[in-house]
Amino acid sequence: MSIQTAWGGRFQSAGAKWVDEFGASIDFDQLMAHEDIEGSLAHVQMLGHTGILTSPEVQQIKTGLEDLQADLDAGKLSFSVEREDIHMNLEALLTEKIGPVAGKLHTARSRNDQVATDFHLYLKHRLPLIIETIKELQRVLVQRAEENVETIMPGYTHLQHAQPISYGHYLMAYYAMLKRDVERFEFNQHHTDIMPLGSAALAGTTFPIDREYTAQLLDFGQIYTNSLDAVSDRDFALEFLSNAAILMMHLSRLSEELISWCSYEFNYLEMADEFSTGSSIMPQKKNPDMAELTRGKTGRVYGHLMGLLSTMKGLPLAYNKDMQEDKEGVFDTVKTIIPCLKVMTGMIKTLSVHPDKMAAATKNDFSNATELADYLATKGIPFRQAHAIVGNLVYEGLQSGKNLQDISLADYQKIDPRIEEDVYQVLDPKVAVQRRTSLGGTGFDQVKAQIKQAHAELD
Repeated sequence: MSIQTAWGGRFQSAGAKWVDEFGASIDFDQLMAHEDIEGSLAHVQMLGHTGILTSPEVQQIKTGLEDLQADLDAGKLSFSVEREDIHMNLEALLTEKIGPVAGKLHTARSRNDQVATDFHLYLKHRLPLIIETIKELQRVLVQRAEENVETIMPGYTHLQHAQPISYGHYLMAYYAMLKRDVERFEFNQHHTDIMPLGSAALAGTTFPIDREYTAQLLDFGQIYTNSLDAVSDRDFALEFLSNAAILMMHLSRLSEELISWCSYEFNYLEMADEFSTGSSIMPQKKNPDMAELTRGKTGRVYGHLMGLLSTMKGLPLAYNKDMQEDKEGVFDTVKTIIPCLKVMTGMIKTLSVHPDKMAAATKNDFSNATELADYLATKGIPFRQAHAIVGNLVYEGLQSGKNLQDISLADYQKIDPRIEEDVYQVLDPKVAVQRRTSLGGTGFDQVKAQIKQAHAELD
């Protein structure tokens, strides 16, 4: 006697319970229950539209699915490992509601195209939310940049003071990174918006289905044109994980700087209390834990990307059970990146900026050295020679404790008589920033132009 499963006709004995548990996916793919019902409603309407099922059969199945949807929304459905996955669980629950006619719902489809459709719908529904959540962070970055166009801070390369910049310019750099993230997720929508349903197990079906009609019902913009590709493609999920990994890399870099700049050593910023924690033993501590967690969760998302790449790399066409491993990483990544974005938005919005501390850091260093080299070049000294002259001045200043703006005009004119009083204006950090008017530079007008462009893009 065959075993009692959807596929049991070929088998005479069942596996051990622990083997069934190993093979089951219901613990995680129940997150696609809404999408599974959504896909089934469209499928049964198509079966009626093409005359494959009768109108009474379609209405009976449709009513049963809608009842299941209501039960799911009310939290009344329970799923079992014995029924293996979300598809068989819902089919069994539908059968309990409407009887054997429920079995006709699976006409002209396979779990292979069914799960692929559910997975596409899952991401298709969530990508707009992710994009909007990124834009919320962008709006806050632009708002804070607008408040800090003329806030001067050290710019860094190699984590060494390089040149003074506008803090607003710094914030707009992250706006630009996130803009590319939005574009990547928008492109991801293009490949997520392709419908696999109707490809059946791998070769299509002999039933006279209408895939265009189903795609219209499910609001898919495109249809897979090759049934083998349709059931085996997970590029859209890999794109999503890749995009998420790049996004988290950006958030992690920003987190790292927030952590550093909120320290006593920098004290450029202070994190709001609601995004900080204390110590159980050291009363003075104010730890930037939410930034640290965001930085830490980046590795988690990287792992999911590498996991799915590794799963897919050796799979022959078409569907293989390995592909059951495609979903948990995606589900967890969605669950990870949205809170990280919201936390970062809150942190940036509530940050206290210490402009005096930032400005002071640009006056007690040599970040205006390039300004002096450029100034000498405008006096006719070849830039390479000017670079060497200023390098020697920096070395001497480090020995004597003198900054470039502390050197007397008489000493400057010993180097070159063409140096005049205006050199001190050039060496002022704020002037140095203001003068950088090249397109995309840190000059105040350029930062304002970036902000104006950002407002137009976000609106």
